[in-house]
Amino acid sequence: MSQSGKVLYVIVCAAGGAGDVGRLVNLAQEAGWAVQIVATPSALDFIDVPALEEQTGRPVRSRYRKPDEPKPPRADAIIVAPATYNTINKFAQGIADTYALGLLAEAPGLGIPVVVLPSVNGGLASREPFRRSVESLRAEGVPVLLGSAAGGGEAESHPWALALETLEGIERLRRESAEAAIPEEGRP
Repeated sequence: MSQSGKVLYVIVCAAGGAGDVGRLVNLAQEAGWAVQIVATPSALDFIDVPALEEQTGRPVRSRYRKPDEPKPPRADAIIVAPATYNTINKFAQGIADTYALGLLAEAPGLGIPVVVLPSVNGGLASREPFRRSVESLRAEGVPVLLGSAAGGGEAESHPWALALETLEGIERLRRESAEAAIPEEGRP
């Protein structure tokens, strides 16, 4: 567990760069986050599950828990990296047909910040359904980090640090907004 008690869910999809998600885990842990990996069912073939479990100290989750299994800690924030075309489109539509998508479907409604780092080729990224999904997510306040990550798919093209920096920017804005709401006489 991190010193701050903040829990970051990293949702990993079956895309290029998924096998290198440990880099994002390292960056997040260095920033004080406890990390919970949630893999889409297809992503399990793209990642080193035992290595990620050792790195995080938590089981990699890919399905809903059984009633007798312990409840995981609640996410304080979520990064979807790498995010596939299907996951982005389903997230935007509120489809919850996997554990990962179920978490994403409810996160904005619960006030849990989500950052999406796509790994989508140019042909798919240029499609109207994808562009609509990106616009829809952004309208709900979900940053979708298009650019080099949208075209490559290689681990080197994944700006893991940018996803974490974007999330930390959201956290900073929330703190500043909360502080601004406190009357001056009530501040320490």
